[in-house]
Amino acid sequence: MSNGRVAVVIGAASGIGWASAKALAADGCRVVVADRNAEGAHARAGELGDPHTATEVDVTDEASVQRLFDDTGQVDVVVNCAGFGSLGLITELSVADFRSVVDVCLTGAFIVAKYAGQNLREGGSLVSISSLNGRQPAVGMSAYCSAKAGLSMLTQVAALELGPRGIRVNAVSPGFVETPLTAGSSLVPGLVEDYADNTALGRAGQPEEIADAVVFLCSPKSGWLTGEVLDLNGGAHLKKYPDVLGHVMKLAEA
Repeated sequence: MSNGRVAVVIGAASGIGWASAKALAADGCRVVVADRNAEGAHARAGELGDPHTATEVDVTDEASVQRLFDDTGQVDVVVNCAGFGSLGLITELSVADFRSVVDVCLTGAFIVAKYAGQNLREGGSLVSISSLNGRQPAVGMSAYCSAKAGLSMLTQVAALELGPRGIRVNAVSPGFVETPLTAGSSLVPGLVEDYADNTALGRAGQPEEIADAVVFLCSPKSGWLTGEVLDLNGGAHLKKYPDVLGHVMKLAEA
């Protein structure tokens, strides 16, 4: 049953983005499935069926993001799930690799917030997917940690600036979630177990669990909630972050 709202989900071809698109569609939104993977986005929109649509977008390209919102028109919900990370010590990581992560995870988030802010209706909601690494440092993850920490502050500034129009801006900060992006972790002996051992609830999260939080943050039930970076990590923020680089180096030496 439609609730009349229009939702744009960026990074919706897989993982948390796809789970969020499905959940918002089930909640009654007309969803625009947006992703850099145009073929994947159209396939996902096909799974949702009418009236849901798909489009290609690259968050590092301002013209691409502007075109997405120009084509969509006014919206009620924007969810930005675009992101990726790199691995390497600061003394060894190239500036290009550092910038590529920041371009997607932080600069891209700024570009999305800019055009979402111009096109969200009064009372709308912008939700970004941040990370446990926005508050918890990890060896070899300087670019990702820095970008996600910046995203947390960007979320709060945007909440201040857009609040007078009744637009709420929040972020969800997941821990280790089983998605295509993290699937490679299972190939590194002991890494997934280390994540579980350092999570209070002792297990990985599922994309649907993050999507449930996204729907809540986009709903009237969270109508007085803005500027929040919601830790959703099974209690992983209460422990220590696994030595991902150490696990990978051991595998390389084996």
